[in-house]
Order: sequence, then C-alpha cells, then structure tokens
Amino acid sequence: MLKPLEVLISVDTSFSLGEGSKKHLKYSPIGERSILCDGNGLGFMLDALDRFHINASFFIETANESYFGAEPMGKIVKKILLSGQDTQLMVNPSWCYFDKSAKYSINDSCAGREYIELRTILEKSLKTFKKWCNKKPLVIRAANGQVDQLFYKVIYDLGIHMSSSIGLEMNIPHGKEMLLYSGRSRIADIMEVPLFTYQDKDIMGGYPSKTWQIATSSWKEMVYILKKARKMEVESIVLLTKPSDYIKKKSPDYSEITQNRINQERLLKLCSFINEYDQDFVSVDFSTTAEGWNKSESNNIKRFKVPTRFRNGRKIENLINKMFWNF
Repeated sequence: MLKPLEVLISVDTSFSLGEGSKKHLKYSPIGERSILCDGNGLGFMLDALDRFHINASFFIETANESYFGAEPMGKIVKKILLSGQDTQLMVNPSWCYFDKSAKYSINDSCAGREYIELRTILEKSLKTFKKWCNKKPLVIRAANGQVDQLFYKVIYDLGIHMSSSIGLEMNIPHGKEMLLYSGRSRIADIMEVPLFTYQDKDIMGGYPSKTWQIATSSWKEMVYILKKARKMEVESIVLLTKPSDYIKKKSPDYSEITQNRINQERLLKLCSFINEYDQDFVSVDFSTTAEGWNKSESNNIKRFKVPTRFRNGRKIENLINKMFWNF
C-alpha cells in the first residue's frame, strides 16, 4: 500500500530587523510583537495546528539574542514547546551586527563567508538554541536560502547532518548540485531537504520558479499541488510560512496591524484538508522524520508545473489582499 504523502509545514520564527541593521535608523528591530501580532500570528498558528492535529517544525532564529537578550525569544520558544510542536535552528547572520564582541557585517547571508567567521556564528547560534530548547537541533536553515558549499562543510563539522535551506524562488545558490526543487539530495555529506518549488507559465512564455509559501500561493494552487504530487507518488513536500504572514501592517514597526484573512484561511484550509484526507496525506515534522530521511535521497522533480490559470488567480487574489486593508 502506498504510504501517505508527508507534508511538512516549516515556520521561520524570527524577530523583525525593521531597519535596525542600517546606518540611518527609522525603524528599530521589533521583538515579540513581530511574532505574536496581537494574537493573529503565532497564537493563531498554534491554535490552528492544534485544532486539526497537525505537526509543524518551527525554525528558531537565535542570533537576535545579540540585540534583545535571551528572554523575548526564549518565552516564545516555551509557547511553541508547550504546544507540542517541533523546534529546529534558523540562522540569520544579520543579527550578529549587534554583537559587539567581534566585528560582523550586516549581510544576512550564510554564503560567501570565511570558514572561521561562519563557524563562530553557527556555534553561537547552536549554544543559544540548546539553552532555549534543551536539545541540539537536527536540522539547520540558512535565512533566505543563501547557502554555498562551505555552509554545508561547517554544519557537518559541527555535527549537524541535515539542512532545509534552499528555496529557489528566494535565492539560486551557485552550483548545479544545488538546483533543488523538491525531495532530498545529499550535498557534501549533508542531506538537503529543500522547500518545494514548482513552475507556472508567465505571459512571456517562460516558466519561472515559485517556492510554496502560504503567503503567496493560493489555496487552489495548494490543492492542485497536493493532488498532483500524490498521483506522482511524491514522498514528501516542505512548504514555508511565518507568523507575520497572518497579519497586515501599515509600517515596519508593527504599530498598526490587522488580521490577514486570506492567509489565515489558507492555513486553516490546508490543515483541514490534510486532516480530512488522512489516507493520502500526513503532517510530519523534522524531529520524527530526520533520522529516516537522512538515510536515503528522494526525487528532485525539476519541472513540476502548475496551470497558468492558477498563477493568474493567485496574482489577482494577492494583489487585492495587499491593496485593501479589510479584505
């Protein structure tokens, strides 16, 4: 009997830099409010996941401790752990700019750095993660998909054997071996589990890459992707979201926010769909799958195409959602 398609909802859990890493500050970094969002962010997500018995993996950004200290994100991690959800490590080097123990650039990329600098950043991130989560992460995610071969060497040297960083819509890493759209592929002794990336036809006749994110992929697209992937006997799929996807804000300081009904509806429908069709789909997290997934690679489907009509509908829906505050 064919196993259900494993659906992994991954959640980038990071405070907002605002414009805090720029020389002329108008907006300082935003802490808890950028994740809690007056109950419409993390709280909404945890309630939705619990309601439909859905597992997810929350990637915790730890270098923000350089600016905020340990308490703000530490409290958020406790909420996630108390809800029974999985935690893994996210690395955004931009936050290290505020660490005055050494000189770091404001660059948010894990790619293009010297070995010693990157290892120092990752070691500090690992130490903070262990303090907050009381465990070592099984999986690391580099912010914005910015990785290179050295990134994989460093995390291997630190005893981490899995990454879920690549999302080709966000960033295209250098090297053909890193053009990963789905599945699992080994890079320099590390198993990379990329965010699922598909293609749709644009008005110029090309097929641009679109990484599955709840904030930008329509519900109709999601259903089409899941059903098509199931027919193709795809083993697993990883998608991306973050707590701030579920609100709208009028400025980077989060001073005025409201719920994002479209995105909230997308998450609720996805959770309900997985729950209802449990013979075909199952929600998973990295804590329960990493050991098994690390043993074998799975197909990197390079040309998973979605009909143009879904692309057009998505763009219209997202445009209206962006333009109208109360939509």
